[in-house]
This record gives sequence, structure tokens and C-alpha cells, in this order.
Amino acid sequence: MDSRKLAQRCRELADEKKAEDIVVLDVRKLSSVTDYFVLASGLSDPHLRAVVQEVEVQLKRDGIPAHAVDGSPAGGWVVLDYFDVIVHVMRADVRAHYDLEGLWNDAPRVRPRSARSRKSR
Repeated sequence: MDSRKLAQRCRELADEKKAEDIVVLDVRKLSSVTDYFVLASGLSDPHLRAVVQEVEVQLKRDGIPAHAVDGSPAGGWVVLDYFDVIVHVMRADVRAHYDLEGLWNDAPRVRPRSARSRKSR
């Protein structure tokens, strides 16, 4: 799976667990570390845990284990590292404080795939 499709898959998995304000940033031209950031907000520690678990478990089933997982729901921020895609799941207050969208404001946002194209995968 290429990095763009992986980022889209992460977005869809986070959305299945009702993550809020999901954004995919294309940082390929701005960073040598990764291709995409996926940013998502959760409402509570259990919600963060559910979103992280959904992404991690489903991708592992797809044969794509996380290279690393850092942070904790209790800290308000969990990072899943898939090399070419880094997923940040945060409480809204933590997300606002660190403002990754502002920090990476030169990165284009990737639009969600349409429901029709998701069905055909």
C-alpha cells in the first residue's frame, strides 16, 4: 500500500471510531522524515484509546504493524509511526496547544476519498 493510501486508510479507521476533525497533511515536500501526517481528535481518554486501538489493530490485520507507538491517552496525545505515515491522536485541548496544523501550514491537505471509491478498494 502506498503512503497516500495508507494515510487515507488511517483517516477512515479513525472516522469509524468517531474521531473528530480528522486532517491528512501531505508533508512530502516539507519533511524527509515522513510523507503524511494524520491528525485526529478524541473527546476523552477512552475515546483516544478506542481510536488508537482501531487504527493499530486493523492495520496490523492488514499486515502493516506500527513501527512505534508513543504517548498515552492519559497524556492526551498518542503517536502511531508507520514510517511514511505518522498518526497523531489528541484531545482537542492538546491539539490546540501544539497546533500542528499551524506548524505545518505549508502542507497541502489531502481530501477524503469519496464513499464510492472506498467501496471499490
